[in-house]
Amino acid sequence: MDDDPRPDRAVQAKSMPGQPRVSRKAVLVATVLTVGVTAAFAIVAIHIRNENGNPASAEIRATGIPASVSTPLANLMALSPVPDQPAPDFNLTDQNGQNYSLASFRGKSVVLEFMDPHCTDICPIISQEFVDAYQDLGSDRSNVVFLAVNVNAYHLEVADMAAFTTEHQLNTVPTWHFLTGPVGTLATVWNSYGVQVDAPNPNADVIHSSFVYFIDPSGHERYLGSPQDDHKANGDAYLPGNQIASWGQGIAIVARGLSS
Repeated sequence: MDDDPRPDRAVQAKSMPGQPRVSRKAVLVATVLTVGVTAAFAIVAIHIRNENGNPASAEIRATGIPASVSTPLANLMALSPVPDQPAPDFNLTDQNGQNYSLASFRGKSVVLEFMDPHCTDICPIISQEFVDAYQDLGSDRSNVVFLAVNVNAYHLEVADMAAFTTEHQLNTVPTWHFLTGPVGTLATVWNSYGVQVDAPNPNADVIHSSFVYFIDPSGHERYLGSPQDDHKANGDAYLPGNQIASWGQGIAIVARGLSS
């Protein structure tokens, strides 16, 4: 599956009935990510200038990033603060057939993503980052919940969520929940979080926004990250192991900070 985190490729799924139009949050997400991309280009320019022997400049860092997150790590994650407002609630079913609302996790830090249970592209990479993050949390593991909302309208069954969970060892994370539900309900959640999905038919690749929301124990959105991957010559998705490990560490640092 082709899961592209870049908003310019994430388009409205006109063939998917019941999907709302682009929300104001989609504009906010695009704006936040644009700032991150702009900063990344600026950092590249600084690096090139320094290699040419010009005086070094300080690394660019978005304001509002936790002090515990280094600037290189924040840039790797394209981490940005978002307005401190309640995260949209939802009520869905996880890979074990249990129903959960977002509100049911109050008192815990929540790491929220959007995934395709039949994905072979970026979703497995993010899954490994979540497994790493859970291990990196150490004694704080019980204070952080990892959630993913299904973006595949043609694979909605609990069994699909369970199979992906087992295949990518997310069953080793006790606080992991891969959530699904009726298409209309899922589409409302996608729209609420600015996630765009394109799945024109059951056999087509699902293209969707890939964001990591960090939600504090009071249920408020605090930070947004943008996972990324690269592709080999044969088209297989990959991310260098050190970057996957760094992502795991970054997720753990941000989530731990929200619960402290």
